[in-house]
Amino acid sequence: MSRRGPLPGPFPGLRAGLLALACCTSLGLALSPARASQSSAPPIELVTVPPSQQESGLEIYQRFRAGLAEPQCDAAATGPRWKKHFAHAPSQLVKSDDVLPLFGYVVDALREAHLPTEFALIPFVESGYKPGARNASGPAGLWQFIGVTARNHGVPVRESYDGRLSPVDSTQAAVRYLKTLYGMFGGDWRLAVMAYNAGEYRVLQSMRRAGMNAQNARPAELPGLSSITYAYVEKLHALACIFEQADDRGEWLKRLDRPVPRLSAHALPRDAASLERWADANGHDSVLLKRLNPALGKGVPRLDKPVRILAPDSRGIATLASSPQLADTSFETEPAPGPSATGIGAAGASPPSRDTTVASASRRSHTVRAGESAWTIARRYGLKPQQLLSRNGLKSDAILRPGMVLALDENRP
Repeated sequence: MSRRGPLPGPFPGLRAGLLALACCTSLGLALSPARASQSSAPPIELVTVPPSQQESGLEIYQRFRAGLAEPQCDAAATGPRWKKHFAHAPSQLVKSDDVLPLFGYVVDALREAHLPTEFALIPFVESGYKPGARNASGPAGLWQFIGVTARNHGVPVRESYDGRLSPVDSTQAAVRYLKTLYGMFGGDWRLAVMAYNAGEYRVLQSMRRAGMNAQNARPAELPGLSSITYAYVEKLHALACIFEQADDRGEWLKRLDRPVPRLSAHALPRDAASLERWADANGHDSVLLKRLNPALGKGVPRLDKPVRILAPDSRGIATLASSPQLADTSFETEPAPGPSATGIGAAGASPPSRDTTVASASRRSHTVRAGESAWTIARRYGLKPQQLLSRNGLKSDAILRPGMVLALDENRP
């Protein structure tokens, strides 16, 4: 991460100490001890997380794909170097106990902010999605903030509590800044990422020198920026391409379709004695919470605002999926299905008033409600998600919409 200082410009006070979130040239998912370290911990046993607090990793991946600004891979946008560098990313996503649920938390935060989910790939590049990652040169956490950057974004950094190690505090700060940059640069995620890496004024000055503006800028042709900044865009696009290509591999999708904790932010009461006691009182696994919240390694601090932690969310994914932000159709990548020979009803069909299961003489069906997914529906009826999808002629990455009528039984002649 860069330690660049303030730049001269039309807003000299605003830039001071602000946001130099550049990455080192050797960043990647596999972090060396010299780059960023985090104490090892035993894998989390999922049996400690109740089913009501779980979701499928495939659902997370589907939400990521649905929120991409550029869902199709552009082979010309990145060279083979970064594709090779991140070739192990798909396996990292399915093997790690922590990466997939943390990835899901960041994806949802970005979608709630109406931002492209390409930005959810930044912690892959910065920290390998390790909330306790530390760099010997100073940056820390999922997003690898330096101290001055964190403080300027309202993230407390003190001896008793380093908010950079809080996935809640650091993600909120990163998303808020990315939203500012995304608006500043006309909704171009590539320019926003370059500004996130190099500083917004360096990118603005480069655009002025080239006679470009946010509407006609060609990011790869901007003059005077470092090779690290140009490579940052390539890295994110390479990761998106790798995941898209992995999407065609059925075995990888099957491995993604596993239950993981569904995470959300929780505010600790001001009188909380310890993370362990709060976890026990609220039915959470204290080992999992310690792993997710390394900022509380020294205990619960006394701050001027409630301390927020990341923990499994028992409210159900429908709480997120039915919110106005996540229900925004601007994130959809496929048209709503209409009546077809497969028996899938129109998206506008009215669901039954009480139960969504309808039995006929030979076949049962289910009408999709807001927030439901193939994984949650299949689990309800004792099916595998792939069984449910194949019986309805749907692909593994199909997005279910409220009102769709799904066949539950095989279509036997």
